[in-house]
Parts: sequence; C-alpha cells; structure tokens
Amino acid sequence: MTIQLYAFDTPNGRKISVALEEMGLPYEVQVVDITKGEQNDPAFLKISPNNKIPAIIDPHGPGGAPISVFESGAILFYLAEKTGQFWPQDPVARVAAMEWLMFQMGGFGPMPGQVHHFIALQDETERRYGLKRFMAETRRLYGVMDRRLAQHAYFAGTLSIADFAILGWVWRHPRHEVDLADFPNVQRWYEALMARPAVARGFAVALRRGQP
Repeated sequence: MTIQLYAFDTPNGRKISVALEEMGLPYEVQVVDITKGEQNDPAFLKISPNNKIPAIIDPHGPGGAPISVFESGAILFYLAEKTGQFWPQDPVARVAAMEWLMFQMGGFGPMPGQVHHFIALQDETERRYGLKRFMAETRRLYGVMDRRLAQHAYFAGTLSIADFAILGWVWRHPRHEVDLADFPNVQRWYEALMARPAVARGFAVALRRGQP
C-alpha cells in the first residue's frame, strides 16, 4: 500500500509532492478540488480537521499502523523522520532546518498568499491597501531569504525539508509579482532546485483533475 496524498495544485500541495519524489516514497494522489469546496467534505475533515490541503494517509505509520497527517509543515517533518532524509543529523543544522521551516509556515506563505488574494480583487479601493501592505512584507521576506542564501547553498546548509517548504511558494513568484532577478541568491537557489529531476517530477504530477 502506498501513501495517499490529498492535495490540489497549490504551493502547499506542491511542497509535499516534491518531498515525496525526492524521498523516493510511493504515493497516489487524491485530488481535493478546493475551487469546488471538496475540502469541506465530511470524509476529508476526518483526515484534515482544519479543512485545508494537503493531508496524507500513511498505511505504514509508526508501529506499522495507519496514520493520517495534516498541515504541510507537519507532513514534511513526519516524512523526514520516517525516511531519515532531508533532516540534518548535525544538531546545529537541524535547528536551522526547523527555523526556516517555521519561517515559511509563519510568514513566507501567509504573506504572499494575501498578495494572491488582493491582487485578484476587481475593486481598486479594496486592492490598494492590501497590496501595498502585503507586497511590501513579501518583498521583505524575499530579502531575508536572499541574505541567508548569500552565505549558504540551502537554508539549513544542506538540502532539507525547509527548502521544499519554501520552494512551493517561490514557485508562485510570478503570481505575487516578484522578479527573482531582484533577489539573485534566491534565484540561484530556485533554479538549482528546479533543475533537480525529483523536483521536476513533483511539480509535474497532476494535482488537478484533467491535468496531464
């Protein structure tokens, strides 16, 4: 039996498909179409009580028993612990991986996500304040990342789940109207990751119905 990935074609969904591919874990996708409200289905709520994607069911969890996991950061941490991959053994690097994973979960996700919301509004009055506030904060976060990557190849020094978490959102940089050329270290990191075969497979897997 394989891991069941409940997801949609979003940054948070792509974090997990990339991680599963990089870790070499077999999985099957169960599309949860959030544009049609499928995240509110009672069966899905038993897996993800916050009615958000992604979520997984691992039929071979701790002790060999099935387990479901929701919240993308928790899923990444679970998979890293399960496989022993992309979770540094060095204690200092492990702290860095956790720091940058929390950085993504608490900031670099919520902030560009707000940009995605406000940029789609038609009413210019509604758009203006939200875009000014959240685009400024999004660019500040890119600056934080750029400074980190000026001194490190990856956020924790070595490739880790923190990179997969952040990658899902940098992938959407055109949507939140950030030119990666303004952040050359982020651009270098992004291009290097996107060139990895497993990352390419993670982004190619169909997370929408009808997607080739």
